[in-house]
Amino acid sequence: MSSEKDGIIIVLSSPSGAGKTTLVKKIAKENNFKISISHTTRKPRTNEVNGKDYFFTSEEDFKNLIKNKDFLEYAQVFGNYYGSSKKKVLENLKKGENVIFDIDWQGTEQIKKQKLNYKLITFFILPPSKLELFNRLKNRDMKDKNIVEERMKQFNEDIKKWEGYDFVVINDDLEKCYKEIIGFIDKRTNNIGSSYDKNNILNHIKKLRI
Repeated sequence: MSSEKDGIIIVLSSPSGAGKTTLVKKIAKENNFKISISHTTRKPRTNEVNGKDYFFTSEEDFKNLIKNKDFLEYAQVFGNYYGSSKKKVLENLKKGENVIFDIDWQGTEQIKKQKLNYKLITFFILPPSKLELFNRLKNRDMKDKNIVEERMKQFNEDIKKWEGYDFVVINDDLEKCYKEIIGFIDKRTNNIGSSYDKNNILNHIKKLRI
């Protein structure tokens, strides 16, 4: 059984380009949360550092880690593998560190199924509009139009997963979105009842699907 001294697990998921990585970094920095740094087989972007943003590895090494059951969760996304180290995460939680994940819905479902003895709070992040999402992806992956198109095609499938999360937040303003997430975390951590406006989210998703 977990104790009050144990850390909690925070998960942020979203369609690609909705801003979860930026939010994870901000939440970790301002609240002293530990980021679970994923292993991945994809190539690093120009601004990414090995061991800080991801552990970049070969597909062969990644599959060996799967065989050795070293991952708490892993998934294949857009042709690349991503996975979270079980040992490091559990070590941090046992030390009382709160661990925050930047993972997709596949990884979130795997963590939930394991029913770990730690408090788990999950968030799904939505973009303010499809146009804004496209612009973010274009600016981030401007060297490869195929990547942008691939992610936009996946978008409608990804947003269907919102109902499996504790809270859903629209990232139309980074500071506002951050404060909403922190507010939900504080309430859940202190066992205070909390909810979000599901009708507002449903209406927003209808607009995103147009």
